[in-house]
Amino acid sequence: MEQTKIPVIAVLGPTASGKTALSIALAKELGGEVVSADSMQIYRGMDIATAKPTKDEMDGVPHHLIGYVGPEEPYSLGRYAADAHAAIGEVWSRGRLPILCGGTGLYMDTVLDNRDIGETGSDPAIRRELSDLAKERGGEYLLSVLREFDPETAASLHANNLPRIIRAIEVYRLSGVTMSELQRRSRETPERYHTLRIGIAYQDRAVLYDRINRRVDLMMEEGLLEEAKAFRAENLGTSAQAIGYKELFPYLDGEKSLLECLESLKQATRRYAKRQLTWFRKDGRIYWVYPDAEDAKGRALELARRFLEGGNLENPGKLIENC
Repeated sequence: MEQTKIPVIAVLGPTASGKTALSIALAKELGGEVVSADSMQIYRGMDIATAKPTKDEMDGVPHHLIGYVGPEEPYSLGRYAADAHAAIGEVWSRGRLPILCGGTGLYMDTVLDNRDIGETGSDPAIRRELSDLAKERGGEYLLSVLREFDPETAASLHANNLPRIIRAIEVYRLSGVTMSELQRRSRETPERYHTLRIGIAYQDRAVLYDRINRRVDLMMEEGLLEEAKAFRAENLGTSAQAIGYKELFPYLDGEKSLLECLESLKQATRRYAKRQLTWFRKDGRIYWVYPDAEDAKGRALELARRFLEGGNLENPGKLIENC
């Protein structure tokens, strides 16, 4: 193992796959702490919709970068990268193992590949203009604007993800360089960490979709509707992009039945999981484990121990096609 680099174990995969439980299990076995790589769990208050781990679920394992940003605050990829690097370094400085866990592929890749995204600066006037345009014409329209000059970035974003759509347009208008080109340039930077990437997926996609549907039902039991109502009352822009709120707003506005909104929420979450898998499928460095076909925890723990001991690992396998 390269002693000059901090060892990091990354646990990644789609929503509702069991990433949180696996990362906590590894942390307990290996003396680690979890650093979140979730673009929504960073926000305070958005607990149920973003499936933040509860204190009981954390089981005594320290977690970092969860619930530390106000939902009204602007937040960039550059700030996340700086925060994550600081958290990883702080965890390692105390003799603990950093375990990066999340499903936001861009956040994960930016940190692990040490991408220098070169914060381009910002212009409040441009942001206000684009925010007003989004309110008037909708996220799909704003995404179509981005698609005209940066189809690659547009293809990786959902229309609900207004902050990142706005940021990508803003970067281009300020610098004349697309976000995708900036990311290509940054890939030439040497990796900062010695990393083991463990992905969690299901050989039968229907199993994952069933887990997603059951998670939505559980979220409703835990108070998701009340949480959405509270954020709607505060009219916070960030909350509108989180899957789990936007789909319930038509019910709160009396436009659709609760049953219709819940089905929309389940469908949106399934589609999001599919996009996450599409992103991770491109990375040939990931060692995949399949909870519906093997002892995923045992397999992940074996990989992690061999990695930390400097042993040879077999080549990562490709993600099974029907996942």
